[in-house]
Amino acid sequence: MKVIPTAIPEVLLLEPQVYGDHRGFFLESFNHQTFAEKTGLDRMFVQDNHSRSKGGILRGLHYQIQQTQGKLMRVVAGEIFDVAVDIRRHSPTFGQWVGEVLSADNHRQLWVPEGFAHGFYVMSDSADVLYKTTDYYAPQHERSILWNDPDIAIDWPLRDPHPVLSAKDQGGDRLADAEVFDA
Repeated sequence: MKVIPTAIPEVLLLEPQVYGDHRGFFLESFNHQTFAEKTGLDRMFVQDNHSRSKGGILRGLHYQIQQTQGKLMRVVAGEIFDVAVDIRRHSPTFGQWVGEVLSADNHRQLWVPEGFAHGFYVMSDSADVLYKTTDYYAPQHERSILWNDPDIAIDWPLRDPHPVLSAKDQGGDRLADAEVFDA
């Protein structure tokens, strides 16, 4: 596994070793020991999630204010633009974002640490996203920041200026008004 740093040091792009031939390919999508050795992070993942979305769907920016979740994101069908926003108030990168294209073809994964809001935009006709979390889903602690907050200014690669959003995501808070992490 190759670890590629991003503009925000805690957010990591991971590239697994892919073994391919005329039959197809094999890759190890997760190995706890390798993850810990290569990233310096010893995280226990407790939940695996599978999301399928149609093209033009934008999910996020989500986080849990308690029972915070680190997420290890990957795409097994299609292509997404995956975004992490630092919402740790005392961080030198507070309010900054990084975005990476994850696809079934590039096999890349994105580590989104605790203390970050997360979202993605489906660039292909549809996408299947698998992700591991370091804590359980707790809807009572879930929060949402507006995907198009001008203070964050994410440069989403939208194919239509009006992505498809859930009601929850349409009603997200501006970062200036959001409940964020003080640690």
